[in-house]
Amino acid sequence: MRAVRGMRDILPKDRGIWRVAEKAAADVARRFGYEEIVTPVIEAAELIERVGEDTDAVAKELYRFEDRGGRKLALRPEATAGVVRAYFEGHLNQLPQPARLFLIGPMFRYNRPQKGRYRQFFQLDVEAIGGESPALDAEVIEIAATWLREIGLGDLRMDLNSIGDAKCRPAYLDLLRAYYRPLKDQLHGDCQRRLESNPLLLLDCKVPQCQPFKVDAPRITDHLCEECAAAWTAVRRLLDAAGIEYRHDPYLVRGLDYYTRTVFEFYPANRDGSQDALGGGGRYDGLAEAEGWPATPGVGFASGLDRVTEMMKETGAEVIAAPLAEVLVLADAGLEVAAAEVARICRTAISVAVDYEPKSLRAKMRSANKLGSRWVVLLSASEAGRRVAQLKNMASGEQAEVAWDDLPARLA
Repeated sequence: MRAVRGMRDILPKDRGIWRVAEKAAADVARRFGYEEIVTPVIEAAELIERVGEDTDAVAKELYRFEDRGGRKLALRPEATAGVVRAYFEGHLNQLPQPARLFLIGPMFRYNRPQKGRYRQFFQLDVEAIGGESPALDAEVIEIAATWLREIGLGDLRMDLNSIGDAKCRPAYLDLLRAYYRPLKDQLHGDCQRRLESNPLLLLDCKVPQCQPFKVDAPRITDHLCEECAAAWTAVRRLLDAAGIEYRHDPYLVRGLDYYTRTVFEFYPANRDGSQDALGGGGRYDGLAEAEGWPATPGVGFASGLDRVTEMMKETGAEVIAAPLAEVLVLADAGLEVAAAEVARICRTAISVAVDYEPKSLRAKMRSANKLGSRWVVLLSASEAGRRVAQLKNMASGEQAEVAWDDLPARLA
């Protein structure tokens, strides 16, 4: 038996770098006043479908199933829809606004497995719900940039754009349709289908045959309404003040109607392929209404931890992995009770494991070296009777007799 295709195990030797990324994410988010939220990996299929039915993540990649009660459910392909649902269902909308939230957890998409892309993958998700200020857009971007910098991925490029809102986007979409209609026969099949229903997605197409047509397509930032233009100016002014560099990419979009105004993506500075993206996000002022809740503004960011941790390895990020047990208790045969008591005493100060295997002392010392233990406590029958043990420093080789009750102070 092997792991299901597209799934993988993250083994203990790899968890060190994941812990660094996760801890830094939580620390940075909390420094900006964001609180952790945990939502279910299973949501009503309708919740996901009604906010993304024209995207690959829903149309082609969603894991759908019926439970024994006939309910139509789905494994979440991303976190934002569920977080917005929890915001209303948990009455966070009745607290001081905005609600600043972050989540770290698994997502699921039935796509083609490849390096850095799995059918179960993990994301950091940051959301600010209930505030419409462009300053929140810049704040979420700053959180993402700060986190990536703190985990050693500071050599970044950020692409930024505005996609307008319900006031100015319809007229722009008409311009986009008019531009692409004469080119329809030359477009990829998905783009031909989306030309009338969601032409904004044509700008996001990664198929080579569609790439040349983007260059002369109308730019939405040339057609923003007064309010969107003011927000676009404000976001860039705030990013400039924060010292965050960006590149205006007029073809960067989030192809769903509920996304508004600011959209952004982060890449390593020397890469620009979609498989290299370290994360992205945008403002989604129409999402709550699409879910059936009152219209509520929001902005967020998501990053795939699978790709981020791979990039950390590639860039040589140093991770000092703590040993499985900093202290290893080695005892003679028949001293299991005494060894367990010594371990309990030591655990008040430090991580401890006991080697209970019937091996020679030499073999046990080799195990201690492989585990990276800093200390070894050697326990013999005569010493156990006096409640003392030999404490050995594995780095220096120094060894001394220490009373059991004095071990925590020596090890701390």
